[in-house]
Amino acid sequence: MTRNEFLLDGSGQNARTGVMLIHGLSGAPNEMRILARGLNAAGYTVYAVELAGHCGSMDDLLMSRWSQWLDSARQGADRLAGLVDRVVVGGLSMGAVLALALATERPRQISAVLALSTTFKHDGWSMPAYTRLSFLLPLLRVLGIGRRRQFMELPPFGIKDDALRDRVVGQMNAGDSTAAGLPGNPWWSIAELQKLSAYVQRRLGLIRSPCLVVHARDDDIASTRNALTITRGVTKAPVELLLLNDSYHMITIDRERRKVIARCVAFLEGLGAARPTGPATALARAPQAPADRQVASAGEGL
Repeated sequence: MTRNEFLLDGSGQNARTGVMLIHGLSGAPNEMRILARGLNAAGYTVYAVELAGHCGSMDDLLMSRWSQWLDSARQGADRLAGLVDRVVVGGLSMGAVLALALATERPRQISAVLALSTTFKHDGWSMPAYTRLSFLLPLLRVLGIGRRRQFMELPPFGIKDDALRDRVVGQMNAGDSTAAGLPGNPWWSIAELQKLSAYVQRRLGLIRSPCLVVHARDDDIASTRNALTITRGVTKAPVELLLLNDSYHMITIDRERRKVIARCVAFLEGLGAARPTGPATALARAPQAPADRQVASAGEGL
């Protein structure tokens, strides 16, 4: 484990179920801490992984590729599988994309997915107009153009709660990337995210693990189209969709964080008896699951 990762030992009957949490692009494991504590309070073993190139400088991030981020997630899942009987993967923003990637590759190891504020594309309402040209970024990277350029975070910074937003922005501007991540996303790193997103989207039909998809209706970074991509693409496993009414992108820390925790716990409890994770290297396709879909929009009354 790195110094920024953390492991919370479970207790009781849920201790043998492990949940690996994956942070977002330019983020840090610390952004998953509130959710981790909530899941751990319900007895689950929780491990927050650090992605390659993160928790350092912008140069560190620029040196990393999407394949290395995915390798970090693979290695983290293997590490957790050695401690528990069942592995669930959850992620925020790009972390959710990586969680889905693992589920497409490892149906025998990954028992379920928590996809929170999934970001295949930065198409939220606060994104500046020039981000519509982001499809050019892979070409710019090939040409070596724009290495030092960034998409800077803009108000409301993914957070609807004013007091919390001020605190997080202060941490970002203080330069401590281990606390709140970097204040912007480099162009070249966005290009890598686009490659990762393309890889995952064309493989969604391979997922056999139940998925909980949680997204804010007013997500300022990634619109609900990202969540609907999952509900439409995952056709051979049950999918639950929860749309939040009083949050922005950072749903793990924003106003409805307790609702997010409660729904994740309920989802995990509904998985039933623990399923062995199998060998960490097993990548064979699992037996085909029933094709029925369980998609519920639950923005109210939770």
